[in-house]
Amino acid sequence: MVVMNETHTIPMMLSDLKILIRGAGEMATGSACRLYHCGFSRMLLTEIEKPLAVRRSVSLCEAVYEKSWIVEDVRAELINSAEETQGLWEKKTIPVLVDPALSCLNVFRPDVLIDAILAKKNLGTSMESAPLVIAMGPGFWAGKDAHYVIETARGHQLGRLISAGCSSPNTGIPGEIGGHSVFRVVRSPTEGIFLSSLSIGVSVKEGQIIGNVSGKPAKAGLDGVLRGLIKPGSYVTPNLKIGDVDPRGDPSYCMTISEKARAIGGTVLEAILRTYNSTYSLSS
Repeated sequence: MVVMNETHTIPMMLSDLKILIRGAGEMATGSACRLYHCGFSRMLLTEIEKPLAVRRSVSLCEAVYEKSWIVEDVRAELINSAEETQGLWEKKTIPVLVDPALSCLNVFRPDVLIDAILAKKNLGTSMESAPLVIAMGPGFWAGKDAHYVIETARGHQLGRLISAGCSSPNTGIPGEIGGHSVFRVVRSPTEGIFLSSLSIGVSVKEGQIIGNVSGKPAKAGLDGVLRGLIKPGSYVTPNLKIGDVDPRGDPSYCMTISEKARAIGGTVLEAILRTYNSTYSLSS
């Protein structure tokens, strides 16, 4: 149980908890959607000015470009300030704010902060950021940087909630899907602007050019469906992940939350309930 400080007022109901999620990419979206369906509607997601999500079709950060975005049945809209959150909550919509420095922290005053940036390092999150701080993946130490850390590596430990220590280190090797790992990921061949005419969900063949960066081609490493593609026009650096080919070949997987994101979202919910279960009854 996390002890609230003297200046933080505990909400009257569990569903009134204010939740701030750093990042609005695939894993952040999976958590936001799971929390939303469990009755936690008072959320705010923050993003960078030009998000680089690969699985854009299932990432609420697309609202930064499109002004609004729907993942499965959950809607998000871009806002200009944290003061606009209440209006969207009343419309059953999740607000997304461009605020990489988390300048909104003192205005929003979250009960729960979730670092879902997945930068493989801590970009400024601390246990003082909120009464409950949850961090995803490598770069965080539970008990020092956050109250809980969540294991994000595919495998037996995926979704494990860590209350002391850290998650497994970043190996740089993508998780296996359909028997394939390294070859399913498309990476930038160089630095520059990524261009492509392909759409997420199309079938591709091994060796097919899916786009180019500064005139150099980026090719698919195997046959499958283009499950993810970074937004064309984005500035990319060498070796940055810009595409994801799913060898299972089912286009419907491109438009739905992955099993990994759902698992991590369930662990976020567990962390919240573990923390607040002595403050509220589940029937609140």
